[in-house]
Amino acid sequence: MTDYEHLQRAAKDHLWMHFTQHGRYATEDVPVIVRGEGAYIYDSHGRKYLDGLAGLFVNQLGHGRTELADAAAEQAKQLAFHPLWSYAHPAAIELAEKVAGYAPGDLNRVFFTSGGGEAVESAWKLAKNYFKLTGKPMKHKVISRAVAYHGTTQGALSITGLPGLKAPFEPLVPSTFRVPNTNVYRAHEITAGLMDGSDPEAFGRWAADQVGIAIENEGAETVAAVFLEPVQNAGGCFPPPPGYWERVREICDEHDVLLVSDEVICAYGRLGHMFGAERFGYQPDIITSAKGLTSGYSPLGAMIASDRLMEPFLQGTESFLHGYTFGGHPVSAAVGLRNLQLFEEENVLEHVRDNRDAFRATLEKLRDLPIVGDVRGDGFFYGIELVKDQATKESFTAEESERILYGFVSKELFNQGLYCRADDRGDPVIQLSPPLICGQAEFDDMEQVLRVVLEKASAML
Repeated sequence: MTDYEHLQRAAKDHLWMHFTQHGRYATEDVPVIVRGEGAYIYDSHGRKYLDGLAGLFVNQLGHGRTELADAAAEQAKQLAFHPLWSYAHPAAIELAEKVAGYAPGDLNRVFFTSGGGEAVESAWKLAKNYFKLTGKPMKHKVISRAVAYHGTTQGALSITGLPGLKAPFEPLVPSTFRVPNTNVYRAHEITAGLMDGSDPEAFGRWAADQVGIAIENEGAETVAAVFLEPVQNAGGCFPPPPGYWERVREICDEHDVLLVSDEVICAYGRLGHMFGAERFGYQPDIITSAKGLTSGYSPLGAMIASDRLMEPFLQGTESFLHGYTFGGHPVSAAVGLRNLQLFEEENVLEHVRDNRDAFRATLEKLRDLPIVGDVRGDGFFYGIELVKDQATKESFTAEESERILYGFVSKELFNQGLYCRADDRGDPVIQLSPPLICGQAEFDDMEQVLRVVLEKASAML
């Protein structure tokens, strides 16, 4: 048996992959990625692919960065592990100071986790705990948006607005409620014909006001937090319409509800700023983050909270009874610190801001294809919505999504040398989120592969 045959057999016999239809591999080989370099990954056959998703919105600085590998090795030699349970270590202290220095306003308290779902879980628990300690024990409910994804743990999944992901695990944590998202392209459907999206600012005001209505319907005395992404991921990259965040902030202040900016994807340069809240000019009470914090070189997440939320826990014997064994792991923290130092040394944020218009313009070329309904996003984070009819915006049926989006488009993009994401958790989309080191050459490669594949897909409708 060759090494490749052994890997295939072992993968199919023992590896339980995440969010994977394993039945597909009864007749197909499992793609095995063995190395990465810059903006590219390579499979076990030596084939090269442009990493158009940065792994999973993670690999900000590209693959093969020896500086990050060296930071991990050096820290492991010095202190491989120690928990942050009443003790600290230099790597976590220094990274917390660095992250807090970038965070907007008085978000000065950094609670480390192992990943993004844990950061979201931590934020909800903190919101409930904070209000109990400050004399408002009934404030425990959460408002989030339709089609939004916030994680897989029981709490984070409850906040998630994707019924299909939640159904297998119900009953979930109660007290979560959904409001409309900011998909301007589908404004007519979202508003039940009230608006058509031709006035994004009016639609944004309407969408923000739905947050206020939901809080009032539940009773402001029972609502603890609103969880929103700067650019919503699930459904295909919904940027906020003008004025949206300003109005949401006003509503949260009016009702004493915490505004949680879920930036597990959008933080650490994805939108050209260290945090998405800075990109859109709003002040959250909590930021949840992960992924790009280490560029994927080691698992790490962070909940970043305001001084106000920390204050009750600085009194007497109070304690936030929550934590993770590997939260703030010394090796991960050392990698995160070196990652952010490289951001500064290489002007990564400036690079994204300098190139984001070119990325948009390159993807916009695809609008001449009849299957392309919308191209939307911000920074280095875009979604391309696929439709049956551009004029009517008619979407795919479930059968067409399975046959065309997953059965053809996803596989063919990979076969043509582009790793990205086909998704129909809302309407069918292709998501692109390349490493932040990419430029026009990589943008052109993405557009050319997408064009070839989507032209073929159009003929299948």
